[in-house]
Amino acid sequence: MGTRIYVGNLPYSADNAQLSQMFSAYGDVVDVRVITDRDSGQSKGFAFVEMSTEESARRAIAELNGTMLDNRALRLDEASERSSGGRSGNGGGYSDRSRHSDRPRGGGW
Repeated sequence: MGTRIYVGNLPYSADNAQLSQMFSAYGDVVDVRVITDRDSGQSKGFAFVEMSTEESARRAIAELNGTMLDNRALRLDEASERSSGGRSGNGGGYSDRSRHSDRPRGGGW
């Protein structure tokens, strides 16, 4: 597994291909993900780039941090590990069935 880089203050027009090309100057890019809003599909203004080696990631951070992209100064840092806690994706840990167990089945409301 490579080293993930957090890329903040990203212009909303930036895409995965643009970032991949930018970071490939510093080593092999394993993965690029511009984070988008689930509903609108618009960029949230940050991304994660995974480089194949820690050395290439550190070099990219050192060289690209503060670089201007579409009049925005990029902020780069090594991404922290994902925690195992957090949201389960189903509205706070309740299944639809348990919240609505009094609902009649088959005909509905």
